[in-house]
Amino acid sequence: MSSGNRKLVTIITEAIIETELCADIEELGASGFTVSNARGSGSRGIRNAGWSASSSIRIEVVCGEAIAASIARHVSDKYYDNYAMILFESDIKVIRADKFT
Repeated sequence: MSSGNRKLVTIITEAIIETELCADIEELGASGFTVSNARGSGSRGIRNAGWSASSSIRIEVVCGEAIAASIARHVSDKYYDNYAMILFESDIKVIRADKFT
């Protein structure tokens, strides 16, 4: 098995944009993503964990550095002004690194 360094891009945002945002992530070249529900509080108020339009989601993408940068730039340009959202990036080591572009 090959292991290698990749980026973990984590986006926490409003569930209402899940379909569009996930399509954007795929178009930017990510080989996949994971979506889960999220809850918390921030500058835009309390977000619950139900799967309704007022809930929040957490999207995680394992990818290479170039795709991580593209995702961050796109999300900032397209979504930051209009949606409750945070994006952060971590350096990770993965097994089967060849699966993640």
